[in-house]
Amino acid sequence: MNYFRKVWAIVWKDIRAEIRTKEIFSSMFIFSLLVLVIFNFSIDLLEVNPLDIAQGVLWIAFTFSGILGLNRSFLFEKENDCLQGLMLTPIDRSAIYFGKMLGNLIFMLIMEAIAVPIFVVLFNIGIYDKIISLAIVIILGTLGFVTVGTLFSAMSVNIKAREVMLPILLFPIVVPVIIASVKSTGAILTGKPFDDIISWLKLIAVFDVVFLVVSFLSFEYIIEE
Repeated sequence: MNYFRKVWAIVWKDIRAEIRTKEIFSSMFIFSLLVLVIFNFSIDLLEVNPLDIAQGVLWIAFTFSGILGLNRSFLFEKENDCLQGLMLTPIDRSAIYFGKMLGNLIFMLIMEAIAVPIFVVLFNIGIYDKIISLAIVIILGTLGFVTVGTLFSAMSVNIKAREVMLPILLFPIVVPVIIASVKSTGAILTGKPFDDIISWLKLIAVFDVVFLVVSFLSFEYIIEE
């Protein structure tokens, strides 16, 4: 129980800092909104079926917005020389990882919860009878993205070109979960039964579990570098 309190303390610290500065959420939301608006105006929806492109547009907005948030995950501690102090606290290093990962997950899910209704309006797609299935895919896909992203964010925080290095490190690893998320979202939006996406969801779930364990085991060595 004490371990979970320490994890929550880190999550709450990030939430309070974000409420005060609004740097991470505002940058992610504005970027996702910009992506959705640009795609909406660059494609003639009278000639192109929105369901043919909608899932790709949605996950482009999610992933690239997520990169902006992940780039700033450890930046606050780095800029204020607090990272070393955080490491000197008498807690397991994995608690730092889980705290940061959960914070990133919360920020991304809030951004996605606001971006999806805007996406529905812009692309004129009905999801009212598919909300639960779509939510499951988004949560699992975002969890996989954030699980690896938080680890690589810690790895790249001390690199001067971290804004460039993070996507270079992250995207080759998360390609399977992004593809599975896009395929699952497309199947849901086109009205296919939930059973048709079970295999994709299993792939995402396996990815989440494997990389959560890998990140848990390796974070201590990465943060020490």
